[in-house]
Amino acid sequence: MKHGKKYRESLKKYDPTQRYDVAKACELVKELHYVKFDETVEAHVALKLGKSQTVRDTLVFPNQFTAEKKVLVFCRDERAKEALDAGAAYAGQEYIEKVKGGWLDFDIAVATPDMMKDVGRLGMVLGRKGLMPNPKTGTVTNDIAAAITELKKGRTEFRADKEGIIHIAVGKVSMDPAKVSENVATLLAEIDRKKPVDAKADFVRSVSVSSSMGPGVWVEHKVEA
Repeated sequence: MKHGKKYRESLKKYDPTQRYDVAKACELVKELHYVKFDETVEAHVALKLGKSQTVRDTLVFPNQFTAEKKVLVFCRDERAKEALDAGAAYAGQEYIEKVKGGWLDFDIAVATPDMMKDVGRLGMVLGRKGLMPNPKTGTVTNDIAAAITELKKGRTEFRADKEGIIHIAVGKVSMDPAKVSENVATLLAEIDRKKPVDAKADFVRSVSVSSSMGPGVWVEHKVEA
């Protein structure tokens, strides 16, 4: 890939082959920022996973950086008020048909277990958009209020892709690098916690952080065997 002049100039400001501690790496990401808009800071964590292994979970970053999410709750109508009082933007059975008709004015979907038979029929719509409620991410639950509270605080899913790499936004360039660093440290701690029991010492192959348009900065990180 051919990069522009500003990108190439940014590479001269640091050693792209060196690994830095998390705090320094996040400082460098801010220093290397060269575009006019407020870029997202991303973390990329490459894992060594076996064929049957995966890493997937959710976390709430200590320092939020995204706009508040619109939460839709698929629930029986008698629980709709409970969901709305807890902060949901929309709630009830009627939204099954609305979504089936193409309405998607929400960011996250939650469902009570008794609704999943009907919600499952929306797989072609919700699955394609990554919006299908899932017990593994806490979005299929009877505890509607707790789920909404965490989601509105910014609960985020992370998961390894087919190549064993987790790609996730961890902040904005405009943030204090110390806050971005704290988010990255939280992410890495959660990934360590989800390490498969039979994973080897080199479970985490590499960690890097970058802004959306900027070069990557390698992070020094080790997982205990």
